[in-house]
Amino acid sequence: MFYWLMKHLIAGPLLKGIFRPWVIGLENVPATGAVILASNHLSFIDSIFLPLVVDRHVSFLAKSDYFTRKGFKGWATKSFMIATGQIPIDRSGGKASEDSLNTGLAVLARGEILGIYPEGTRSPDGKLYRGRTGVARMILEGQVPVVPVAMVDTEKIMPIGTRLPKVGRIGIVIGKPLDFSRFEGMEGDRFILRSVTDEIMYQLHALSEQEYDDVYASSVKEKRASLSR
Repeated sequence: MFYWLMKHLIAGPLLKGIFRPWVIGLENVPATGAVILASNHLSFIDSIFLPLVVDRHVSFLAKSDYFTRKGFKGWATKSFMIATGQIPIDRSGGKASEDSLNTGLAVLARGEILGIYPEGTRSPDGKLYRGRTGVARMILEGQVPVVPVAMVDTEKIMPIGTRLPKVGRIGIVIGKPLDFSRFEGMEGDRFILRSVTDEIMYQLHALSEQEYDDVYASSVKEKRASLSR
């Protein structure tokens, strides 16, 4: 109920009025059934505007830190994350990664929409980076279609490191669903997982027209951080 109220009566109409998002391909999101929306990731507000323009409820997997911060600010952040349909996960790796996979599969098992960023983190410079194969595992284990989504200009409205967005228009381009049922039962094959992930990233590249760099975004961030010390 809180999600519905925020989306349709409180925050949703306000944000749409201020930022006037334009959308291409909304009809490509299935009206019913489980599906994954695989998006590029340019800004924190990607997780706000994508669910805002899709008629159905969209759940995103978000790092658990957002839900455990102290004080009023922590409470406000947690409330906001819940209101925007985000689910806390531990991204520390190992068993935590398996738990994250199971959390996503539980959303899909309920016949809902799960939003995923295959790059694993926000782009540090507007480029599109190599996808991580966790998205492919979820697609094959959940036996669901995946819809590629390109967020446009969100990094200009709210760049990394800023607390408040600027006023401006953002865009969302939604591609046609991709069917990987031909690989059913092959989620344990790392070559298949890489092939599925790369096909998704190719579609995101075509939709977003971002420059593509075949390295992980997290590696780029780590390298920049080490050089700045």
